[in-house]
Amino acid sequence: MGLAGAAVLVAARWLGRPGSAAPHRTLDESHLEVIAALVPVVLAGSLPAAPAERESAIREVVEAFDRAVGGLGPAVQGEIRDLLSLLHFAPSRTALAGVGDPWREASAESVAQFLTRWRESRFDLFRAGYQALTQLLQAAWYGNARSWPAIGYPGPPALESGR
Repeated sequence: MGLAGAAVLVAARWLGRPGSAAPHRTLDESHLEVIAALVPVVLAGSLPAAPAERESAIREVVEAFDRAVGGLGPAVQGEIRDLLSLLHFAPSRTALAGVGDPWREASAESVAQFLTRWRESRFDLFRAGYQALTQLLQAAWYGNARSWPAIGYPGPPALESGR
């Protein structure tokens, strides 16, 4: 990417962030907005169908994604924050993701097209970004007990007391 890429990253990081991270969070609200837009597309067919349950599940996945990033090393956390800042910042979101609307207004189709472009990109960096985002989202959902009945997982084994 070179100098132009570095300039976009710096601009996205400092201009695209509305404020500091909320307490007990690794990511800030702008990052979480990106993740919330990705959840229904990445987990299509896996989330509850009822609107209230679906919204609750999306919120839980976003929170679990944030916790998962918090458990990663500082360098990886920084890379994920940088990626999410680039995706949130309007000029880089449009240029790199092809999503012209803010994430909360983006259609599922435009989000899916973005993910497909990055998954199939000839650039390792985009493919790595796709893998990081989708794998963390899938782990955040399938680590949630709400997802277990649909996949036939009975939950962790009960421990016998006294041992």
